[in-house]
Amino acid sequence: MKKSLTTTSYAGLRERLDDVMIIRVADIQDEGLTIADPAEFAAPYADRSWHLEGVRLVLTRDGDDVLVAGEVRASVPLACGRCLEEFRVAVQTAVDARYVPRPPLGDVELGADDLDLDFYDHGEVDLAMLLETETTLALPMKPLCRPDCRGLCPVCGANRNLVACRCAERPLDPRLAVLKRLADRPGS
Repeated sequence: MKKSLTTTSYAGLRERLDDVMIIRVADIQDEGLTIADPAEFAAPYADRSWHLEGVRLVLTRDGDDVLVAGEVRASVPLACGRCLEEFRVAVQTAVDARYVPRPPLGDVELGADDLDLDFYDHGEVDLAMLLETETTLALPMKPLCRPDCRGLCPVCGANRNLVACRCAERPLDPRLAVLKRLADRPGS
């Protein structure tokens, strides 16, 4: 049976600091450790406007390695890439990470398979850092408040989603006229 932080006494299993949740590798039992309550993380993100909505992480040991698998759900405020209005985006991402002990200082050569690894120090894994990293990687590259966002007027800067802008079209930059002619040619 797997231990769960939400159902099992876990005194001494972890330390809670302001922005981290440290799990001691030596305290992960053979049956593993399950974390399924977002309240276990006091402040999982450096940006306090990010909210951890749900988490389910299963930590298991493979020798000195620690495998972390599960899912993270969060809500993150972003600025729209077209109209610059702030909106919240729901993020849901799978977690599949392997932590290995940090090698001693010196020349360490990484192979192609090593790029999927992360390191832990002093026999401790920082899960808050893992949550922050996985959530950040799941954010959209070009966030849009909605798929049909009309953006800002290039002349007056008004948000075209809120105001019917009557600005005249900007004249074409003469340096781009050649490209316009190519695009307007039949068959292109």
